[in-house]
Amino acid sequence: MLIVIVLLYLQFLENNELKMDHIIYTDGSCHSILKIGGWASAIFVGEEKIILKGMVKDTTHQRMELLAVIESLSYVRANFQRQGRTVIYTDSQYVVNIPIRKEKMKAAGFLTKKELPVRNDDLVKELIGFIESMEVTFNKVKAHQKGDAHQNQNHEVDVLARQIIRDHKRSMETRSTLS
Repeated sequence: MLIVIVLLYLQFLENNELKMDHIIYTDGSCHSILKIGGWASAIFVGEEKIILKGMVKDTTHQRMELLAVIESLSYVRANFQRQGRTVIYTDSQYVVNIPIRKEKMKAAGFLTKKELPVRNDDLVKELIGFIESMEVTFNKVKAHQKGDAHQNQNHEVDVLARQIIRDHKRSMETRSTLS
């Protein structure tokens, strides 16, 4: 009887207490003329805050929004053995709607009604893979707002994503001046 109780307790710990929840704030940005994109995320695990960010050339705003989420989920999967719930806060309605539209997109073979590939189908498929293999929920926050804790964190990653673009643009201008 004692062994059964211990085994049940260990199973409870395995299923509940040892799993870590992740709160993620993401944002992406793109310079529409130069097509330089930046993305950033803040991942919270307990009291720990992890910042991820990156830059991509020849891209779009929607791709950067998607990439911020994908890179964050990839980081969580690679760095935390015991994954609990992952809650993503984003200002991108496009990203928030992907879980809602995923079955319809899959059924249509990721083609639109005009038989064209869904925009960003490579990243959409990758994100759906994460959604289907992890416990992920999405929450929409207002863009570029200061206010509650969620909006402040979203504002922080927005600033980081836009700073990446400004820094890269400045470095391009400096190189062209030196030439």
